[in-house]
Amino acid sequence: MLIDAHCHLHDREFFTEKQAEEMIKRADKAGVKKIICIGTSHEDSLAAREFALAHKNVYWTYGVHPEGATSLSRSGARPAGPSPRAAGANPRAAALRVPLRRDKLVAIGEVGLDYHYENYNREAQIKLFEKMLQLATMNDLPVSFHVREAFEDFFAVIRNFPKVRGIVHSFTDSKKVLKHILNETDFYVGVNGLATYSTLPTPPLERILLETDAPFLAPTPHRGETNEPAYIADIASWLATKLEIPVDDIAKTTTDNANNLFRLTN
Repeated sequence: MLIDAHCHLHDREFFTEKQAEEMIKRADKAGVKKIICIGTSHEDSLAAREFALAHKNVYWTYGVHPEGATSLSRSGARPAGPSPRAAGANPRAAALRVPLRRDKLVAIGEVGLDYHYENYNREAQIKLFEKMLQLATMNDLPVSFHVREAFEDFFAVIRNFPKVRGIVHSFTDSKKVLKHILNETDFYVGVNGLATYSTLPTPPLERILLETDAPFLAPTPHRGETNEPAYIADIASWLATKLEIPVDDIAKTTTDNANNLFRLTN
């Protein structure tokens, strides 16, 4: 059994309902038995929730992507917990809620820091990230971290949240940064299609979760295609070759890791 720990199958900007249904069927045939749909805004998280509730073995997360920090800062709003009542006319204006609804909710994310684009707002991103970490801590949920070109600030922030557990989604940094993650935190590291055609450092198997980030980052041999959860099988095969161990061992360990982190249930 394999698990896709990070995808956006629920997002109708990328997939029609019919496409999503077909992809779930193909994933099942490929041995991908559990799928986690990742929220990137309040509204998108609610969409992930509805999609998860409508499908067996699909789960969801609640998060506000760091790119949303500037708009939240300008509005003076705070990110709100995902309650059905929060989907009204102005959900962003709602206060931080505790606890969150736990119907197939498995994590907070994707949240973090992204300094890749020139117009990023460092202060706003850090404030939003801290709010999301507070939400995770108060609800005893792991975090799916999005970190790009911002690991110095990332490490500084998480030191103030020692109880937080999680996964560094789509790791794209140096061996030095990877070593810091492995030695100074208990976080897992996401390995996706990007690893199959790059020179990124490979984490040890006991710290790896497999993910697609579908529709993005399709692995070899599907580069140029729309990514989908079934391609987790291709990532697992690549990793087995890379680490020179049987693909069944890759499947078992990464599935155990995901089940352990997200506390997945049927």
